Amino acid sequence: MNSQAPTGKTRGKTRSKNTVKENAANEKKVSSKKPYSASKASKSKPLAQPKSSGAAKPTVKSTPVTKGKEGLHNRNRHKGNYDFMALCKVLPELKPHLIKNPKGDWSISFSDPTAVKLLNKALLALHYGVTFWGIPQGYLCPPIPGRADYIHRVADLLQSENSSLKQNSIRALDIGVGANCIYPIIGVTEYGWNYVGSDVDPVSVNQANNIAQHNDNLRGRIECRLQTDSKSIFTGIIQSNEKYDVTTCNPPFHASLSEAEQGTQRKLNNLQANKKKKGLTSQPMLSKQEEKPTLNFGGQKAELWCPGGEAAFIKNMAFESQRFGQQVLWFTTLISKSDNVRWMKKQLQKVGAESIKVVEMQQGQKISRFIAWTFQNVERRKLWFKDSC
Repeated sequence: MNSQAPTGKTRGKTRSKNTVKENAANEKKVSSKKPYSASKASKSKPLAQPKSSGAAKPTVKSTPVTKGKEGLHNRNRHKGNYDFMALCKVLPELKPHLIKNPKGDWSISFSDPTAVKLLNKALLALHYGVTFWGIPQGYLCPPIPGRADYIHRVADLLQSENSSLKQNSIRALDIGVGANCIYPIIGVTEYGWNYVGSDVDPVSVNQANNIAQHNDNLRGRIECRLQTDSKSIFTGIIQSNEKYDVTTCNPPFHASLSEAEQGTQRKLNNLQANKKKKGLTSQPMLSKQEEKPTLNFGGQKAELWCPGGEAAFIKNMAFESQRFGQQVLWFTTLISKSDNVRWMKKQLQKVGAESIKVVEMQQGQKISRFIAWTFQNVERRKLWFKDSC
């Protein structure tokens, strides 16, 4: 992994009584702003908050941030331009959707959901040996390069615990696996991980299991489970006799269906504006149904939105993770909204996370990140992987 740069300032120095009272009052105001109504997460008991009695606040550990270098991870198979000739060779159905960009290179219309789906199918076949793959109409079709970057950097996080770690011994859990099953696919084919995926949508679980069972290199390494309680994340999925080295998650981004539809429209508008800027005007003929903006770029309800949006979901995850802190080494989740990073750190500090890390990923002008936390101290983390080396 790249070198880590600590951010934030360690707090806890003795302050005057007036200052402490003001800070305590401010903290109370912040914590009272709940993004959604009480749920199982909010019923969890966080660490006791400092009272406005003049006592100094407890020391808060600084959170290291790993800055991502511009571009994809050095192990990412999608560095550079797509080899469309090779992609069409493994999936001839993609060829009719190819168009030329102003430089004369082959591309596709990324506002065409059919072309995007076929591109993903070809990428999985060419680079990961996954020849059986598909998603029901209207389900999330993820951009594979960015998804792969998340897995590669999670692998770096685990390797940083022990340089002799055997990646094929890793047991991972993906929250919200989706019908596309993308994170387990990459984790298994790139590193030999064993993956459990969970989802609240039965269609997604069935399709993800079908993908796993119909590909020789995935069979026996991926198991997808239905989460029957939409308010729970780990409860009902992690069994009492199970341990996981890491969890992954791409949380719902939006707070409502209308917000999700607006986000999809913005994405389509941005694609069209970018196309005009580059002079990319030629595209395959689309049916009337294909011309109508759909959620093919965003997915179904569980993939796109939940009450309270991303902030509510990751707060729920933070508080619930405390109950499974001895069964999971590292919890991780992507965070789309940068404003939620600092807020999530506070939630994790409340539940007593031993270590919190933020890992940034940069692709061109776009910066994404995931946050990782553990309830195990350094010594216990070393012992955790002792039998895996």
